[in-house]
Amino acid sequence: MEPTTRGERWLARACLAAAAAAVLVLVLSAGLRTIGLFLVGLAGLAVTVVAAWWALTRRGLSRALAVLLALAAPVWVVLAYAGARLAWVVAVSGALWAVAVGAGRGALTRAGPPVAMPEHPAPPVRHPVLIMNPRSGGGKVERFALVERAEALGAQVLLLTGPGETDVAELARKAAAEGADLLGVAGGDGTQALVADVAASLGLPFLVIPAGTRNHFALDLGLDRDDPSRALEALRDGVELRVDLGRAGGRPFVNNVSFGAYAEVVQSPSYRDGKTRTTLELLPDLLAGHRGARLSGHAGGTAFHDPQALLVSNNPYGTGDIAGLGRRARLDGGELGAVAVAVANAGQAAGLLRGRRSPGLTRVTAKEVVVGADRPHIPAGLDGEAVTLRVPVHCEVRPRALRVLVPRDRPGTRPLRPRLDWRRLFRMTLPPPHSRPTGRHRADGGRPAAP
Repeated sequence: MEPTTRGERWLARACLAAAAAAVLVLVLSAGLRTIGLFLVGLAGLAVTVVAAWWALTRRGLSRALAVLLALAAPVWVVLAYAGARLAWVVAVSGALWAVAVGAGRGALTRAGPPVAMPEHPAPPVRHPVLIMNPRSGGGKVERFALVERAEALGAQVLLLTGPGETDVAELARKAAAEGADLLGVAGGDGTQALVADVAASLGLPFLVIPAGTRNHFALDLGLDRDDPSRALEALRDGVELRVDLGRAGGRPFVNNVSFGAYAEVVQSPSYRDGKTRTTLELLPDLLAGHRGARLSGHAGGTAFHDPQALLVSNNPYGTGDIAGLGRRARLDGGELGAVAVAVANAGQAAGLLRGRRSPGLTRVTAKEVVVGADRPHIPAGLDGEAVTLRVPVHCEVRPRALRVLVPRDRPGTRPLRPRLDWRRLFRMTLPPPHSRPTGRHRADGGRPAAP
């Protein structure tokens, strides 16, 4: 671990001091009433968590009542504090907690590993071929004039306009055979992975144009998802990143492959048109009853026994992310991230908030993850695409197999928001080892005598 800098040490000290002050404000201002008010707040939190769990695992009137209860519990806590004429105390304490959280995250972010991946000189490109899906992302190809802008930069554009499904990988291989020295995709992550696999196998550079709905891969590459046309600047002034590529059951993925509850949601025919509604409809059966396959598996020396959901990612996501919806600090670590979730009650659901220490959450990294089940085939979500894979599913990573061309000037990757680690923050407040007394010194300041 890198030594703590003076700035990080003072941020950690400010965090702990503000947290202590937040508690002292409550104790000194409220006196004996603090215990009762603390219990009120604890009860409100417990009711909110239980109500949220009921809202996820029930339907109809029960779900509506649970949502109302989850909203009413915090209001009840606020009214209780206001009735005791301690609203100002709560406000001051809350402000101090905000300072503590901000300083703590600032200290941990600065002390964390570097986010940026090494950049390499961009190769000369004479015949770039870009595959574009005009239906992806609600029509981003047309809205941002991607075809016209790409052609103005000398690229050949292949549009996926057919009424049926197009074999995108075969289209990319054909383009390479005809002389393409760069392959690119304007579309979602699923399409990106198919062409990226072809580019990696042929040693060609790959261009990511975030024209899909979410484009998690583009986010972690530092690209501008709000304006996909900016990715085309890589053809004029770009650099090369060498990133990992995942495979699951022989199929490529750039983000993740999911099994269990999330994969069942992706398999639903209505998922594309109403993701939130479909998820809420399926969660009660998947979390409470778990009608899907019984999963198992192992990652390195860690075994998974009957998890409800299992997520395998191309490099691990941030420690606070259990759904694959967040960020990855690096894409060139040469390892997979594996997150297994097993939640059976409200207590375990609340425990997920504790990240690594939750009994319902197992998080590891490994070079290979093998997923088994009590069925010969299981549904999976491969970069958000619904597929069926043969058991056992071998997931592996190909380190730095993909050469990605990105613009030199791009938003970049901002530091991930770290989970507050109070033990680490306390250690960071200590003076550096060389400034601590060793216990072996002479009163006259000379060197200690030899033993």
